[in-house]
Amino acid sequence: MTKNEIAKKVINESGGIAETSEFLTAGLYRSDIGKLVTDGVLERIRHGFYQLAGNNDISEAEYLSRLIPEGIVCVESALFYYGYTDFAPREWSVAVPRAVSQAKLKVAVIPFRVYYIQPDVFELGKTKADFDGTTLPIYDKERTICDCFKYRTKLDNELFAKAVNNYANDKEKNLANLSKYARQLRVYKKVTDIMEVLLNG
Repeated sequence: MTKNEIAKKVINESGGIAETSEFLTAGLYRSDIGKLVTDGVLERIRHGFYQLAGNNDISEAEYLSRLIPEGIVCVESALFYYGYTDFAPREWSVAVPRAVSQAKLKVAVIPFRVYYIQPDVFELGKTKADFDGTTLPIYDKERTICDCFKYRTKLDNELFAKAVNNYANDKEKNLANLSKYARQLRVYKKVTDIMEVLLNG
């Protein structure tokens, strides 16, 4: 097999995105990878990650899953997923642990906004959801609403109001979890003040 063929085989077996280590295991050298990029066969999409040049078949969710595996879909993106807003975000909102390096987040192929989260509450409310066939970690409804209060100054007023109202009207809401998360995220008073008005108003 030629080096081109080996590279294409590795990419195909890796679901469209391959790491440097996978090419090395298949018998290529780092210099080979560099030449394949120069020759327009491979495209570097982040440090240590490659795809076939000109490949437009990979969804943004797949990129997210592979390039930022520790990321959790949050805030604006989660609100849209749960139907609490009809405004489709132009970029993904992704929560990452504070310890994640800046270099790891230099990903040009997908637009995303990072929320750095303290380790003690990073997993709070974490669940999974299907995004067009790709399963991604996402915060549940209650964590998402608490985050709206936590990051209130970063959110559009209309988006915030609509999200909180839609949650209040959601028959599947879990107020016990909302209360628990709000305490842990230190937004309990803000959440309960508004929720009492919406639920009893």
